[in-house]
Amino acid sequence: MIQIQTFTFNPFQENTYLIWDETKEAVIIDPGCYDESEQQQLKSFIESNELKVVKIVNTHCHLDHVFGNKYCQDTFGVKLYIPKGEVETLASGKDSCARYGIPGFVESFADELMENEGTLTFGESSMEILYVPGHSPGHLVFYSNSDDFALGGDVLFKGSIGRTDLPGGDHQTLLDNIANVMYKLPNQTRVYPGHGPFTTIGDEKRSNPFVRG
Repeated sequence: MIQIQTFTFNPFQENTYLIWDETKEAVIIDPGCYDESEQQQLKSFIESNELKVVKIVNTHCHLDHVFGNKYCQDTFGVKLYIPKGEVETLASGKDSCARYGIPGFVESFADELMENEGTLTFGESSMEILYVPGHSPGHLVFYSNSDDFALGGDVLFKGSIGRTDLPGGDHQTLLDNIANVMYKLPNQTRVYPGHGPFTTIGDEKRSNPFVRG
């Protein structure tokens, strides 16, 4: 069974997820830890629970989801995996921070590019890779059928959807992919988003004002 721990980091209140199974192998999803206190919070949890980080993974590469990439690469000595369609987005992080007036951005570079389908594996667990662009050009979602949850990044929120006014975003593409990819998941599937509380597919199909199922 996959365990999930949520950390809310940086000025954008981004959700960083740590997932692991009974083997204690763990994956950091979208490390948004920005300052030293946030970095230490993540590291302390990993150490106190005797977890072994084996991968760092980005659902997409907007700056609030990648602040901690380089720190985690250096601290845990593991590879960074990003979607193959997010290379340019990751490379634009420094310029994006300059536009927002955010100092101290540390650039990171992918070790591996993920395809738009396949599986994310760790320990004795695997999650299906879903390609759900619209918020960003290469956005991926990671879905566990056995544990009924999806790590959704900035695709679908509780009562809302990801913004589409950033470079590479497309509103209709996002709406179509929510309807044709996310809403095909079982109603009981919990969606852990990049911001805010978790929701379920069934709840969003019934009440999301942007896309009804």
